[in-house]
Amino acid sequence: MTEPFDFKQCTTMLKSTGKRARNLRELRECITVIDEESMFHHTFQYFLKGHLLEYTNDFAHWAGESLEERALSERLSSIDPYEFDTMESLRKSILTVIDDYLKKFPEPRQAMAGDEFYFNQTLTLIFSSGIRARNLAECLMGIKYVDPTSIYYHFFEARMRLGADDFSTWIAGPLERKSLAEKIRAIDPFMHSLEEIRQHLYDTIETELKTEMKTPGGEL
Repeated sequence: MTEPFDFKQCTTMLKSTGKRARNLRELRECITVIDEESMFHHTFQYFLKGHLLEYTNDFAHWAGESLEERALSERLSSIDPYEFDTMESLRKSILTVIDDYLKKFPEPRQAMAGDEFYFNQTLTLIFSSGIRARNLAECLMGIKYVDPTSIYYHFFEARMRLGADDFSTWIAGPLERKSLAEKIRAIDPFMHSLEEIRQHLYDTIETELKTEMKTPGGEL
């Protein structure tokens, strides 16, 4: 019997750290001392918050929008958090980019009042959505109707747990569909919003099912 896919979703509770930055130097100093939960919130959880796709983390977003340091925001956005084994190595990479920028531009802009960077962290609760899939057709329906936080959990957060999204892992494993799994893994997580990711997943699986329906003896 195929192991079912249990759609999980998450809810987050925001907590302030009490730290804030008005310029790039203050941002750097705070990044050196904030805990890993805050680092996770401002990097891995960026796409859960529905921010601009031009950026890939809160630091890049603030540098580009509040400080108008576009060159810095581009470099910070090029950092893929999923390429790092630990939060500390990710922290060091971000600090290196900021330090290099400060060497070239030692007097960075000051944020306007109200546009300071506020360091937060989140308590994330994971729970079952009550939706389970035993085959591709049921998985397709699950993807269509689950809460957006479920798409985030299985497509983004899973990369930190498994090194790959949960959908392709399940499809390649219990369903033994390597080709389809590779197509899902090819979806760029940094180029789309959560709803766009949902649509790409839906379209990719739907195309697979339609192809099978046209094939004599094809099974869903």
